[in-house]
This record gives sequence, structure tokens and C-alpha cells, in this order.
Amino acid sequence: MSSALQHIQSLPTWLIGRVASRGRSLVGDAIAAEGLKLMHHAVLAATAEYGPVAQADLGRRLAIDPKDMVGMLNHLQQAGLVLRTPDPADRRKNAVTVTPKGTAVLARCGRLAASANAELLSPLSPDEQRQLMALLTRVHEAPSHPRSSARADSTAPSTH
Repeated sequence: MSSALQHIQSLPTWLIGRVASRGRSLVGDAIAAEGLKLMHHAVLAATAEYGPVAQADLGRRLAIDPKDMVGMLNHLQQAGLVLRTPDPADRRKNAVTVTPKGTAVLARCGRLAASANAELLSPLSPDEQRQLMALLTRVHEAPSHPRSSARADSTAPSTH
């Protein structure tokens, strides 16, 4: 007989969450060598991709609270990785850009993160790694359905 705990631990959501937690830990430890946390790395990467970008837009794109974004940008600016300047189109806004030092740190973090992910997936063969990535991508890109309609469907009386 299966216990409730065994049932929970056999769910894809539990397993994916545990693997993701281990992956975040490995990547976080790796990029700490560059003085960054995971969210600093994400903000730096988004700034490099979208910059120059308004500070508020950057926060919206990454779903980061404006107060938290200020703290992260303060850290990145003090480290010389980004620069905030008044937006020429609207001086009430700050435009954020990556500095040359930030570009170099981002490249090193990319290599460190790739190495950490290789460690995470090392129990799998290269073919299994590609298959896992394809399956995870497919699940991630699948259209999501509102949970409320799924619950309504499951509680509706059967018609057959």
C-alpha cells in the first residue's frame, strides 16, 4: 500500500520542484563567485537583452516588485555592472544599460551556469538530456488552462 507521502513524492510537480531547487542551488553557488545572486543574474541578463531599458519596464518584464528592483539595480550599479541614467525621452524615468564590465561578468556567469547545469544533468546521457529538455520545453510552452474552469469541469455532474 502506498502512503500519502509516497504519493506526493511520485507527482511530477514534486519531482520537478526538487530538481529545480537543486539546480537553483548549483547555479546560485556557481555565480556567487562573481558576487551575484540568481535574481541579480536575471536582471543583468534582461538589461543586456532589452537595454537601454526603463527601470520600471525591466521590473515588469521580470515580475519584480519596484522596491526590490531598486535594491538589485543599486547592487549591480555599485559593482559597476549597470548604469542608470535619466531617460532622455522622459527624465522622470531611469534608463538602465549594461557596462562593459557587466557584459564580461554576464559572459562568465553564463559559463558558470552552463557548468552547473551540466553537473545537474550528469546522471543522464547526452541523448537523455536533449530528450528531457524537449519534454520540459513542450510542457512549459503548452497553453495553460485556468484552474477554475478545470475545477468546474471536474465537479460538474456527469451526463453519461
